[in-house]
Amino acid sequence: MTVQIGLLLALGCAFATNLAFLWKHKGAVAAPDVCIRRPLASARGLFASRWWTIGFGVALVAWTLHVAALALAPISLVQAVISGGLVFLAVLADRWFGFELGRREWMGVALTAIGLAFLGLTVQTGGGTHSSYSISGMIAFEGAMVFLGAILLISHRVEGLRHRRGLLLGAAAGILFGVSDISIKALTGTVPGDVLSIVSPWTAVAIVASVAAFYASARGLQVGEGVSVIAFTSVSANLSAILGGILVFGDPMGGDTFEAVARGMAFAMVLAATALMPAPMRAARTAH
Repeated sequence: MTVQIGLLLALGCAFATNLAFLWKHKGAVAAPDVCIRRPLASARGLFASRWWTIGFGVALVAWTLHVAALALAPISLVQAVISGGLVFLAVLADRWFGFELGRREWMGVALTAIGLAFLGLTVQTGGGTHSSYSISGMIAFEGAMVFLGAILLISHRVEGLRHRRGLLLGAAAGILFGVSDISIKALTGTVPGDVLSIVSPWTAVAIVASVAAFYASARGLQVGEGVSVIAFTSVSANLSAILGGILVFGDPMGGDTFEAVARGMAFAMVLAATALMPAPMRAARTAH
């Protein structure tokens, strides 16, 4: 029953996260340009935008639901449910936020959601919340993800990739959000029994990764197409967290060949679906 409650919380997190992203996008495009060399001024500019502040508040609610879900259920299952939240993104963007999604974009969202959900749900979790981990495995995984995120953060400066900078920044933000999620999952295994254990290197990693993701996400929303950037951020965050669940926390992958092949096809589905998302949106934003 505990796991089921965790998954219900994850479903609420998925809805709130996508709603928050869309509001933050609306606020980000109205705010002054984010510049990492002026972090405080950039943050003030963002929070001076009413819609960014509203979106950030909803994102805090989503984060609280996410932490509670991670404390009650294995991270792979939690991320699988949140992966399906891309359907919320498509519906909210199309119905409430004035984006007109074409067939290609709907197909990309649907395939991404299905592929990510399959990857998470085919992890055989057994019982428990799967919060134990190897210190060396945790360091190796988090280090690799931070390195990949850093590469994406600077790659948009390459001349040939500048037209993709919104997507690259979104992907970097997603990976860093994933790093934070993995750190928080580790803390859920110790903090409830020992509150002082919150003073941990993983707390510092979670904070630093979240701050970096905050600025990367905001800038990506300013310079990229809203729904595509949000989708890339979600895909990157969920893939990194699902891989972390498998590689760091030992969520079993299943032992038979059929399942291994099926999971490989699901990864390919996600990559193919992601390729559909950068297509120019026929997005006529309505006046709000």
